[in-house]
Amino acid sequence: MRRRGWMLFAAPAATLFLAFWLLPMAGLALAGARGVDGRSAYLIVLGSAQYWRSLFNTAALSLAATLATLLVALPVGRFLGWHRDFPGRRALVALIAFPLAFPGVVVGFLIILLAGRQGVLAQAARWLGAEPVVFAYGMGGLFLGYLYFSLPRTIGMISAAAEQTDRSLLEAARTLGASPWRRFADVELPALVPALVGAGAMSFATSMGAFGTAFTLATQIDVLPITIYNEFTNYANIPVAAALSIVLGAATWAVLYAAHSVAGARAGAAA
Repeated sequence: MRRRGWMLFAAPAATLFLAFWLLPMAGLALAGARGVDGRSAYLIVLGSAQYWRSLFNTAALSLAATLATLLVALPVGRFLGWHRDFPGRRALVALIAFPLAFPGVVVGFLIILLAGRQGVLAQAARWLGAEPVVFAYGMGGLFLGYLYFSLPRTIGMISAAAEQTDRSLLEAARTLGASPWRRFADVELPALVPALVGAGAMSFATSMGAFGTAFTLATQIDVLPITIYNEFTNYANIPVAAALSIVLGAATWAVLYAAHSVAGARAGAAA
């Protein structure tokens, strides 16, 4: 009876997984295996310096944005998790979450208004008699856009984890004479590792596949989502676009798997 109930519960999830993920993914993988000029699209992708450069740019930018997100979000999330009653907390949390209301194109537009050719920074530099500050259309603009998107979710996850920290362990460490830094490094940080890994994985995966912001800003840099879009839309090169999509997914999965493995190994060693 229990087995039948479990199967009834799992059947809808399995059906959705099969219909909306496994079958489309299999179709995408098969499309990438088609030949282009007598060669598999995968071989074309793996043998092209242009596509490797696009993948490297995407991964490097995503890693940098993820690390910066974690560094900024950790103290903010920790503060919000530990201080729940200060005046204006609800308004501050709402302001932090506000960027989630914007699509990627709007975020890109905001970056252009800040650091574009006619942006606030460029106009301020001209007013001061200096060279205009313009970084919206390359690595700097995309980095800022990805940071803008990732911070609200990451702060929320760290804040929720900080609230669950066992305060008695911190009190015990303080009683034993541990400094604030030692209490943080030995008690708080290990408790926050799962949230940090999860938030980092989400931030990295989101940045790797971000399209709207990249579509608006990436005029001076090649990133893989735009490369895939160009192959599919402008050149009607469906096999190469499909192969690049599989490569993007595989690269993202490999980095996430490595991050979770390292985090799991450190958690096991700490235990």
